[in-house]
Amino acid sequence: MPIPDYQTIMLPLLKQLSDRKEYLFRDVIVLLGKQFKLTEEEMSELLPSGQSLLFANRVGWARTYLKKAGLLDSPKRGVVCITERGLQVLKGNPKKIDNNLLKQFPEFVEFQNIKKEDAGSLEQIDTTQVEKQTPEETIDLAYQNIRQSLAQELIDTVRRLSPAFFERLVVELLVKMGYGGSMKDAGKAIGKTGDEGIDGTIKEDKLGLDIIYIQAKRWQAGNVVGRPELHRFVGALAGQGAKKGIFITTSMFSKDALNYAPKNETKIVLIDGVQLAQLMIDYNLGVSVQRSYDIKRLDNDYFEE
Repeated sequence: MPIPDYQTIMLPLLKQLSDRKEYLFRDVIVLLGKQFKLTEEEMSELLPSGQSLLFANRVGWARTYLKKAGLLDSPKRGVVCITERGLQVLKGNPKKIDNNLLKQFPEFVEFQNIKKEDAGSLEQIDTTQVEKQTPEETIDLAYQNIRQSLAQELIDTVRRLSPAFFERLVVELLVKMGYGGSMKDAGKAIGKTGDEGIDGTIKEDKLGLDIIYIQAKRWQAGNVVGRPELHRFVGALAGQGAKKGIFITTSMFSKDALNYAPKNETKIVLIDGVQLAQLMIDYNLGVSVQRSYDIKRLDNDYFEE
């Protein structure tokens, strides 16, 4: 039979997990392949890029969309299970599960309203306008979709890390961004200050002309960093005679926190979970390149006689 598309896979995938057990995702792919009666040849069919399996890729996207709607969860790496919301959807005995059905959940709608960074602002992209776009625009939209999904997966993973691992991750990211010289030098400063409100320090440049102090809060999405946390951080900086700090959180900042500006000469940069994930993607921290495409155009200069 033809290899099913990712929306056709959604309902069988959810039903496969309806026993509330935790499954290794690779095992789920095999079980679904048997359910769809796919041959070994069909299970081995590759995407046009030749770099990943077509069916496994589609099951992966079905899982992603169901997770965004809150029907599935990944309690640990490589593992998937159904949620209470997923069980409730199955109780309704749907004939199929597709993107239209998932739009009843606010989290999924927010996920589909892809945010694209453009000239310092966030522009909402309407994913329903694909048929009106040029091929290049369609590719760009698909890229933003994949990036948004990866960013959410990244921040979900980071929130499950130990505090010590998160602090190391933050410093490693800053080193990749050009601060602190070597990771060896930067690593010596992690968790060694012993001052309340400061988790580590890093050199501003490779010569170490100035020191930047770091506060890293590995908080869940519901815990918002407010203005009092920033007051304490600024106070800790003042205690060190420092003027520069970076406050990074896996959650988000309140409006009051974002509007806060220290009265002295202290400068602090705020990085929330969304920005953190985007920076990790930009600087290849915790991610790897799966495939890349070159978009080529006719070189008219070459054909000039």
